[in-house]
Amino acid sequence: MVKKIFNKKSVIEAGWDTEIKPRTGLFDVNFREIWRYRDLLQLFVKRDIITQYKQTILGPAWFVIQPIMTTIMYMFVFGGIAKIEVSQVVPQALFYLAGITMWNYFSDCLNKTSNTFTSNAGIFGKVYFPRLIMPLSVVGSNLIRFAIQMGLFIIVYLFFVVVKGSAVSPNWYLCLLPLLILMMAGLALAFGILISSMTTKYRDLTVLFSFFVQLWMYATPIIYPLSWITSPKKQLIMTLNPLTSIIETFKYGVLGEGTFSWWSLGYSFGFMVVLMGIGIVVFNKVQRSFMDTV
Repeated sequence: MVKKIFNKKSVIEAGWDTEIKPRTGLFDVNFREIWRYRDLLQLFVKRDIITQYKQTILGPAWFVIQPIMTTIMYMFVFGGIAKIEVSQVVPQALFYLAGITMWNYFSDCLNKTSNTFTSNAGIFGKVYFPRLIMPLSVVGSNLIRFAIQMGLFIIVYLFFVVVKGSAVSPNWYLCLLPLLILMMAGLALAFGILISSMTTKYRDLTVLFSFFVQLWMYATPIIYPLSWITSPKKQLIMTLNPLTSIIETFKYGVLGEGTFSWWSLGYSFGFMVVLMGIGIVVFNKVQRSFMDTV
């Protein structure tokens, strides 16, 4: 016999502790439900860390090898061949490694969250849990990788300052690092879930997006300082990139050289908030029927 429950009072009187109701709002994100699934979130974070380098020779050492090799290549190509002078005070290794460390976290989060629906279609079709758990777990697991690479940067930083006596001068703007990490994670999450929502139907967008991310790096002041661009119009175009102010603020805070602007940082933060709202709307709309198209 099935008993019909029509209101909250009757639910309580009947002894039911769970009420299932449809969601109607596109902005309806149940953060309380996500918090209830925090154990699952931790499990996915652990899974991402373990499986990424499982059955590899060097394992987690790749977290350190990758930025080191990339820095050496940048020093050889851009510093040695192209003769791009990044600074007269800051060593090239520190300059490149600072940008690489920040960019790696953003690009890794972005690339992995952009495949949320297609790469997890199997588990999504078998069991229910808040779908945002998956992209959030990617942001969390990559945060551990970012911490390891930041530790490498600190070691290299201390080597140049203590041993080599480099005249780098960190300042209090370095205290903005937690905000910068939050902004990078928010931008990667917003872009990622937006692209993931579109690739459920149009698979070729995945290839296009991967190519776009590679070009995006060259449009971000990683291998060159923003001050290197002398044209006001070109510099304005560069500041429209929301990552520009994040990378430049970090370099300015830790190296003492770069371009810092509260207006540019505020623009990047506002861009992140707006894009996150758009991403959540599209994500919520697609997750209702993505199993029919994935």
